Amino acid sequence: MILVLNSIPIKRTAFSSAILILGIIFIAANLRAPVTGLAPVLEQIILSFALTPSQAGMLTTLPLIAFALASPMAASLAKKQGLEISLFIALILIGLGLASRLIDSMPMLYLGTAVIGIGIAIGNVLLPSLIKRDFPHKVAVMTSTYVLAMGIFGGSYAALIIPLAEYKSMGWQLALACYGLLTLVSIIVWLPQLKLHTKPTKDLLASVNSNKVWHEALAWQITLLLGLNSFFTYIMISWLPSILIEGGHTAQHAGALQGAFQVASAVPGIILIPLLAKLKDQRILTCLLALTAATCSLGLLYLPAFASLWAVTLGFCSGACFILGLSFISLRTHDTQQATSLSGMAQCLGYLLAASGPIIAGALHSYSGNWTTTLWLCAFASALCAVFGYLGGRNITMTNNSNT
Repeated sequence: MILVLNSIPIKRTAFSSAILILGIIFIAANLRAPVTGLAPVLEQIILSFALTPSQAGMLTTLPLIAFALASPMAASLAKKQGLEISLFIALILIGLGLASRLIDSMPMLYLGTAVIGIGIAIGNVLLPSLIKRDFPHKVAVMTSTYVLAMGIFGGSYAALIIPLAEYKSMGWQLALACYGLLTLVSIIVWLPQLKLHTKPTKDLLASVNSNKVWHEALAWQITLLLGLNSFFTYIMISWLPSILIEGGHTAQHAGALQGAFQVASAVPGIILIPLLAKLKDQRILTCLLALTAATCSLGLLYLPAFASLWAVTLGFCSGACFILGLSFISLRTHDTQQATSLSGMAQCLGYLLAASGPIIAGALHSYSGNWTTTLWLCAFASALCAVFGYLGGRNITMTNNSNT
C-alpha cells in the first residue's frame, strides 16, 4: 500500500535535503533488522523458554501478521497525524518493542515483537510516500537506497548478533535490545521533520478500500508472486541458521550466512530498479530467478558444503523477485489509484501467506525431526513463484475501469 501525497514536493536547501535523506536511511535501517535479528539466536531463545518449534516460528510470524493487519491502519494514522509524525510514531513503537526484550518474560517477548511489527508496517507503507513526494524524479535511486540500507543493516546485525551475545556473556536479550540504540539515533535524526504535517489525498485513501482489483486475474498473479516469494523468504529468515547448524555449521557461521542472505537480497535493487523501465517483458527474467531460488533450496539440502553459495544466491533471487513483483504493481496498472488498490491487496494477502511460512516450517521440523520437508516446501513455493512470475511478467495491464 503506497499513499501518494496531496502536496507538491517541498523546496529544501541542500542541508535540509541531506538531513531528510539521512532520516530516510535511518528509518530504513529499522524496517528489517529488529525482526530478522531473532533468527541467529532462535536456538538460545528456544532453550531459555522451552519453546516448541511452532512457538519459535510464531516469533517471526507475529511481525508478518502485524504487517498485514496494521498496514491499513497506517493510512488512517497518516490522515489524522500527518506523514512525518506517523513515521515518528513508527520509530517509537519499534524502540519500545526493542526495549521490552530486556524483560525476561516470554509473553513480553511476543508482545514486544508484535509492537515492533506494527511499527515496521507503518514505516513500510509510508516511507515510499515520502520518497514519492520529496524525490519525484529520483524515486528509483531513493528506493534502491533505502532497500539497500534495509539489507545492509539487517544483514550486518544478523552476522554480528552471535558474537555480540557472547561478548562478556552479554546474552541474547541484551544483544537483541541493543539495536534500540540505533532506533534512538533514528528518532533524533528524524526530529527536524516533525515541523511538517503532510496528509495523503482523500481520493487515494478511498482507493485503499477499493475491491475491484480482487476480480482481476492479473492482480492475483502478482499477489501470489509476492506472497509465495515472501513465504519462502521468511522461512529462510526464520530458520536458515537452524538449518545450517543442523547441517554441521557453527552458530556464528550460520548467523554470518543469514546476514549474507539478507545483504544479498538488497543487491538487486541497485541492478534491477534502473533497468526495469527498459524491459518491456519480464517473464523470462522472473521465471529464471524463481527457479534458481528453488534449486538453491534443494542445494542446502543435498549439497550443504556449498551453503555459502546457496545462501547468497537465495538472497539475491529473493530480493530480485520481490523488486520485480513490486514493479509489476506499477507496470500492470493504469493509474495511481489502481496501483494503490493492487498494492494493498498484494501486501495484505502476501504477508498473511508469508506469516504461515515460519509456523509451518517449525511444525514440519517438529514432526519429521529434520529440515528435508521444509526445504522441499521452499523449493515448491519458488517453483510456483516462477509460474506466477511468468504470468505477471507479461507486457499487459489490468482493465482500465477496475477502479471506476
